[in-house]
Amino acid sequence: MSNRTNLLSLGLGLAAAGAGAAVGVAAERLTVGRTLDRHLGTGEVPLGSVRELPVVVSTDDGVTLHVEVDELDEPDPDGLTVVFSHGYGLNLDSWHFQRLALRGQVRTVWWDQRGHGRSARGPVGSATIDQGGSDLAHVIEATAPTGPLVLVGHSMGGMTVMALAARDAETFAERTAGVAFIATSAGGLSQASFGLDRLGALVHKLGPGTLNLLARRPAWVERTRRIGSDLEEVMVKRWSYASEVDGELVDFTARMIAGTKIEVIGDFFPAFASHDKREALAAIRGREVLVLAGDSDLMIPAEHSEEIARLLPGAELAIVKNAGHLVMLEHPDVVMPHLVALLHRARKSLREGIHPAERVAVEAEDAGPSRLQLNAVRRRRALRRARRAGA
Repeated sequence: MSNRTNLLSLGLGLAAAGAGAAVGVAAERLTVGRTLDRHLGTGEVPLGSVRELPVVVSTDDGVTLHVEVDELDEPDPDGLTVVFSHGYGLNLDSWHFQRLALRGQVRTVWWDQRGHGRSARGPVGSATIDQGGSDLAHVIEATAPTGPLVLVGHSMGGMTVMALAARDAETFAERTAGVAFIATSAGGLSQASFGLDRLGALVHKLGPGTLNLLARRPAWVERTRRIGSDLEEVMVKRWSYASEVDGELVDFTARMIAGTKIEVIGDFFPAFASHDKREALAAIRGREVLVLAGDSDLMIPAEHSEEIARLLPGAELAIVKNAGHLVMLEHPDVVMPHLVALLHRARKSLREGIHPAERVAVEAEDAGPSRLQLNAVRRRRALRRARRAGA
């Protein structure tokens, strides 16, 4: 496959991707910080080169999923596993910096969603958010059948986590200690403009038909895969990033998007307009939750994250300045401390043995989204009340 991306698949892929679119916290932050300092901007570990031997997971409809697990040298003291689900048009390599930072710190699972990366495409009609939730359940069953979980999802990956919660709320509640929603939405994407203002409505109207047409002509799409580097940079940077990023990162992003076949883009596109998992968030209440987004995300505006936070009282809401849709690649030094803090809170809750139902009761008293300092104050108050109630 050419390193240059197809203009049509890149542009539509970016639109579809957005439409579709993580010992105490101080020690954890110090270790992760050193890892990031070692790797960011040094080229020591090439983008997308972090690998483990694959685990092949079969789904209920026979699709084989590519999964990788980063194990610890010693068993995790809390038995914790963190599962990362990537966004549409990307693959597990989109977590490059997070994977580097967390290696050796916590057991992690990384997987390619169906039709993405090295996972198989699946039968006609299977490219849905609900099927993604089912696929995630199979990944967890195969790689982390026991023990507490922290689930991290970016864009479509966040929707996949919501679908898992909707699929089996009871099991989700029993095993999930924490959730991170990064640049994602619980619903309402049918009104998204993708940074195109009034032209956004045309994407919703013409997108499915155009993608279906392109999917029927893959050979023609392949013949037009080469575009100029200047245009490539403009398109990728506009819809993925809001600040100046290294050209290597832009090229890495373009290669990931180009690696998603136009047929897969067409398969998934209709699922995002109908996506609505607001009710499923009820199963997530009581967990430790991070909701994070870029303030300049053209694909899934930060307002969608603010809505998720409103529906999950007690969640930490972090809006990253000068950040676009791929915030975890654009500002890993900002994202990682929030993820590490989430893991610390999840571990603390597990060690203190606070039942999720108790956390729901106390967090419900603090309605509305919490931001940074306010969130910390509310959490401390909630924990104190929970301890007094259990005394």
